[in-house]
Amino acid sequence: MTSNDTAVLRVAGRPVGRYVTRPELPARLSPRPYLHPVTTLAGTAVTELAPADHAHHLGVGVAVPDVEGFNFWGGRTYVRDQGPTELDNHGSQRHVAFQLRDPDGFVEELRWVSPGGELLRERRTVAATELTDRAWALDLTFSLTNVTGNPLSIGSPATNGRPGAAYGGFFWRARKEPTAPEVFTAGADGEEKVHGRPADWLALRGATWTLVFAGATEQTRRDPWFVRTEEYPGVGSSLAYDERVPLPPGETVVRRVVTVVADGRLDRDTAAPLVRKAVSP
Repeated sequence: MTSNDTAVLRVAGRPVGRYVTRPELPARLSPRPYLHPVTTLAGTAVTELAPADHAHHLGVGVAVPDVEGFNFWGGRTYVRDQGPTELDNHGSQRHVAFQLRDPDGFVEELRWVSPGGELLRERRTVAATELTDRAWALDLTFSLTNVTGNPLSIGSPATNGRPGAAYGGFFWRARKEPTAPEVFTAGADGEEKVHGRPADWLALRGATWTLVFAGATEQTRRDPWFVRTEEYPGVGSSLAYDERVPLPPGETVVRRVVTVVADGRLDRDTAAPLVRKAVSP
């Protein structure tokens, strides 16, 4: 495979996502595979890559700001009692191989490598499924295994002292438009009401598109959502919300998020059935 090797996801024969396995990026962006562009079935892009406001936001993927002090998110590191700090602590996610590769998805093996060596081995499964003629689902599961002989832990700026900044894990940088997108769950509306809280599903609604995120396992549903709409449009599932996640040698942490990608502006009555269909066995 070349340095620019990619996989293209297709739904009903239409390309809906481009997966870049070996991006050529500076170390401070924590190089890692990502999906971009991701589009609706009508072709509307719903991701952004390296935007001016956050150059380390790379479409859709898995990123963690603190694995035993190493930054696999990109950009500055939040240091307790000091704030965001430029450190030479960036790791990278390295594509090893596709164990399975089809037009509608793939299974990939990755190595999470810090300046001191490999910390984690990941198995990532991505699948694209048609739901209707206006909506499809992106199903992403990641399994992170500690391959060192020592205990590791996963943290976030929130666990390091920055309230409300529990980003890290699955993250989707959405399309930025002149008007900020709306966000809602089954029981709440607005960034202030949904950020930092668990919900069975969460919808981000733009001008002509809607993304509906859902945890597809019991553990994933317990993780609160990280949500931004005004500063930038982005949604993540918080892996380390209020405390660090311990990862003893040989142990694995697994999360699964399914995202409905729809044309049009869905409401609660139209979003909920699509989510149920997307996460049903």
